[in-house]
Amino acid sequence: MTDLAKTHALMARGRDFLGTEHAIMCGAMSWVSERSLVSAISNGGGFGVIACGAMTPDLLDAEITATRAMTDKPFGVNLITMHPDLTDLIAICGRHDVSHVVLAGGIPPKGSVEAIKVFGAKVIVFAPTLALAKKLLRSGADALVIEGSEAGGHIGPVSTSVLAQEFLPALAGDHVVFVAGGIGRGEAIAGYLEMGASGVQLGTRFACASESIAHADFKRAFFRANARDAVASVQLDARLPVIPVRALKNKGTEEFTVKQREVGVLLDQGKVDMGEAQLQIERYWAGALRKAVIDGDIENGSLMAGQSVGMLKEEEPAADIIAKLMAESEDALLRR
Repeated sequence: MTDLAKTHALMARGRDFLGTEHAIMCGAMSWVSERSLVSAISNGGGFGVIACGAMTPDLLDAEITATRAMTDKPFGVNLITMHPDLTDLIAICGRHDVSHVVLAGGIPPKGSVEAIKVFGAKVIVFAPTLALAKKLLRSGADALVIEGSEAGGHIGPVSTSVLAQEFLPALAGDHVVFVAGGIGRGEAIAGYLEMGASGVQLGTRFACASESIAHADFKRAFFRANARDAVASVQLDARLPVIPVRALKNKGTEEFTVKQREVGVLLDQGKVDMGEAQLQIERYWAGALRKAVIDGDIENGSLMAGQSVGMLKEEEPAADIIAKLMAESEDALLRR
């Protein structure tokens, strides 16, 4: 086995925080980050994260139970802050003594962080600005993920490399910070660790793992794609706080434009309020993702992918992906 002393030393805080062999988190990908992939990543020494997405409390209950049956290693649960059943979903996590809860998709609602910490779980949050990051950490969050625009799925406007240069010098000395977005090789991991990151998060790199339940056509679309094919969606209506989504361009990309227009008309007619309008947009993405991931409809479904998609060429077991990333990181650090 490769000696990973340098990488492990730089990951020490992240490894301790996650309770894992390696401080490599898997980004939560709806329909993809379920029991099979989550358990495989955790069993491979990383940290799998269940993507709750639009799950009901009962579905999340069953998913956590099933994942626990497949691994005795630590894993987390990603909850969307705008989910209408967020309080009940937090309660499900508490019932299962989930060790880490990731709050994504917006500023955590009042009382949500406190409700999670009641049952002893660690809270991981996202923040698009340094000021908000500091506020969330002061308010009880235990760790932060900074995710750049190169990532797949919902994205912000700033690149990972710029965010890392801004956030890490200010926060890494006192806080656990993971870097995400566009990471596909271990050399990049080594660079962010040297800048002060406690670990990294990767999503696209694991989407086509052997254990991923994603349809074979979904995976083939990833293998054919290059970085330029992963494009960000366009916001049509300034009233709708639509967070851009990065995905492989297809008919589904055009359908999202149509969906935005439909929701805008409903707003004009007073048939929905802003909260319901936003939920309709999120439900669209959940359905479009299912079309692609589960049904294999790569023309009309959503192929959410980060710009690192061009580095994916074949199916590999999750454990092999992690081992390869760690070896690449170690080799890079040894050459310093």
